Amino acid sequence: MPVDYPQIALFIDGAWTAGTSGRSEPVINPATEDVLGTVPHASADDLDRALDAAARGFEIWRDTPVEARTAILLTAARLVRERAADIASIMTREQGKALGEAKGEVLRAAGIIQWDAEEGRRAYGRIIPVDARSEIMVLRQPVGPVAAFTPWNFPAGSPLRKIAASLAAGCSIVLKASEEVPGTACALARCFQDAGLPAGVLNLVFGVPAQISEMLIRSPIIRFVAFTGSIPVGKHLAGVAAAVMKPNIMELGGHAPVIVCEDADPVQAARAASIGKFINAGQVCTSPSRFLVHESIFDRFTAAFVEAAKAVKTGDGMESTTQMGPLANGRRLKAIEALVADAVDRGATVRCGARRLGERGFFYPSTVLTGVPDDAQMMTVEPFGPVAPIRPFTDLDEAIAMANRLPYGLAAYGFTRSAATANRLARRLEAGIMSINHVGGSVVEAPSGGVKESGYGREGGHEGLDGYLITKRVFHKYL
Repeated sequence: MPVDYPQIALFIDGAWTAGTSGRSEPVINPATEDVLGTVPHASADDLDRALDAAARGFEIWRDTPVEARTAILLTAARLVRERAADIASIMTREQGKALGEAKGEVLRAAGIIQWDAEEGRRAYGRIIPVDARSEIMVLRQPVGPVAAFTPWNFPAGSPLRKIAASLAAGCSIVLKASEEVPGTACALARCFQDAGLPAGVLNLVFGVPAQISEMLIRSPIIRFVAFTGSIPVGKHLAGVAAAVMKPNIMELGGHAPVIVCEDADPVQAARAASIGKFINAGQVCTSPSRFLVHESIFDRFTAAFVEAAKAVKTGDGMESTTQMGPLANGRRLKAIEALVADAVDRGATVRCGARRLGERGFFYPSTVLTGVPDDAQMMTVEPFGPVAPIRPFTDLDEAIAMANRLPYGLAAYGFTRSAATANRLARRLEAGIMSINHVGGSVVEAPSGGVKESGYGREGGHEGLDGYLITKRVFHKYL
């Protein structure tokens, strides 16, 4: 039995509150379009309280021994795992993804907490001997209170990347999670609260994104900004942060090319690529979104990909047979319909899908197109949906040039049996994340992030705490 959808509230200074604005908005189930609940908007006074709480929380958390911090984070990770089924049920109803996929996300997100907690124990500096009467200390210290902003497509993974890194480094945080998936964020915050996190170290707010981001980023209390989301919003927030000299991490959108070389097995590549394409209905910033296939295997790859796409079971994520849930909101449905219509108008051929499913819920089927020209919007704008344009290439240099022609550089994929070709793809494709012979997502052990307009900074791996720490040089001469 699924748990009841929770009452949504702001979490400020260790207490849950409806806030003082009197404003709210509905939370919609994308499979049914029913209202699940309401999410309160924070007022300026609420944000001031959250900032003040973060300032006090930072002083406490910064000076908490690392072993004590680690113990609390590991307890929070354990609670997230124990509550994974309930959190996944909340996530599926507010975001749409299949229940098994949602639970997998929650469990992976718990691993983020554990990884960063252990990395926090190793965030030490070094001693550089100079001579018998002097030495240099290189200290690694928490940067200060963090303002973080996360999107709706990964309701557990995105917030916990920010929360775990902040807390592991010794920082406090004010998180503005998405108003479309607030239940998951609240459930995660309760895990930290129940783990014994001191009041003020973690604060959770919702509201009008532009108003909240302006106030938080410009506040002198905030020392670091972490954002995951679209490129236009990321550019704006980076500009706001630059105006007040705030360092930041920007994990932005992409348009990931997939190059399938002539020596690849076309059927195996198509099956692997289709799995990655339709995860979370394609609403993944690293989703494979442009398929460039050598002409000698193009027909076999396309036939296998279409077969795999047609087999995807689309439906309510709460149903056990569902493999792909609805799009997360009506905006995405309209956007995908417009991209497909534009491609067809420009001469593309629909191989499967391309028509909304039903009249209730934001369902769109797995869709494959061929003959999509370069000037189609689908080939230049991040599709962020279950659509796969496939086109042939003749020469690998041609394919690499096609892959690199856009200003994005988040993820890229290649399929080849040649180690030399794999190395060539890895070195020449302009992306911060590269996968060969699979389309796997982010892992906690290694860094993730983009280049070009897809952002800067890294999350995950030992690099994941870098932005949340300052490096201080102390040159000590002994008297």
